[in-house]
Amino acid sequence: MTQSSLPPSTPICVPCRLAAIGAVVLSVAAGFAYVAGWLTPERLTTHRIVNAFETDNGQHPGYRRNHSKGVCVAGDFESNGNAAALSSATVFAAGVTPVIGRFAIPGGNPSAPDTSVPIRSMALLFSLHDGEQWRTGMNSVPVFAVRTPEQFYQLLVATKPDPATGKPNPAVLKAFYVATPETKPLQAWMKGHPPSSSFANGSYYSINAFRFVNASGQTRFVRWSMVPETPFAPITDAQKNAKNFLDADLDQRLQAGPLRWHLIVTVAELGDPSNDATSQWPVGRQQIDAGTLVIEHETSQDDGPCRDVNFDPTVLPAGIKTSDDPLLAARSAAYSVSYNRRTREEALNPKLHQAQQNGDRS
Repeated sequence: MTQSSLPPSTPICVPCRLAAIGAVVLSVAAGFAYVAGWLTPERLTTHRIVNAFETDNGQHPGYRRNHSKGVCVAGDFESNGNAAALSSATVFAAGVTPVIGRFAIPGGNPSAPDTSVPIRSMALLFSLHDGEQWRTGMNSVPVFAVRTPEQFYQLLVATKPDPATGKPNPAVLKAFYVATPETKPLQAWMKGHPPSSSFANGSYYSINAFRFVNASGQTRFVRWSMVPETPFAPITDAQKNAKNFLDADLDQRLQAGPLRWHLIVTVAELGDPSNDATSQWPVGRQQIDAGTLVIEHETSQDDGPCRDVNFDPTVLPAGIKTSDDPLLAARSAAYSVSYNRRTREEALNPKLHQAQQNGDRS
């Protein structure tokens, strides 16, 4: 068993800056597009959420509506067999599974500077040897901002930029935080953990709970994280003034050799919430090092293998199932709408596709 750890660091935001806190919370929320349930008097739909991202970030045809700025990567997952007793998924049998993935930052503007948000994301597609796939989208924070799709919509409303200032209204934000104490764990975590200086030295978390099912049909709730072998380092002062340092840094590191993360599976105990992404499980839960993710190559998202992949986290192989977390179905629905819109735009505009290949979309 391996216990993952996070390095100590210094606060990155202060309570008096409500607008700054709102930007942080929204950037994490932007890591997922959630929609489900009913919101009186008008139904909350997937299209309304995706439309809101387009309104807030502008129109960028052919791009993902969220996590627009990113880069494709490829490599393998080397399973050590340690998680096979928990899940019958063949990805956990000892052996090697091909992986394609994507590093990105939240937000719908593909030209945004890397410093526009403090969050990084890792999305992966495991191509299992039995023909199944496992897709997962992870963020560099262990908890989410809100618990339900309704709260997520309220967060979008509260953090909508004021046309007069271009920033969220502090009074509206304050009212949202008072009404939504579920945001406190994320705010507290963010204050103690500055952004990483690289895609390569950050940890990435599933945030939502899932169910592992073993060969005997036994089920356990789990979460997982990718913990890097590269030592963590916070963003530097020089990087704070650079627009595209994350991609440049990743390319430089990969030229020197592969990058590695350990897949750490955390197993819940009876009573640990499986339907609340704002709540971390207690320290001391069983953690299993299931193997090593090895990233070897990086290519542009304009023509790389991740370009046409919808990293829907509910695409799961036998041996892994969704939990009762209400956000999972909402993520899946929103990812589908975003995927359909951007691929349709490319199909209807051949010149847009050509611009992608030339790497000069704007």
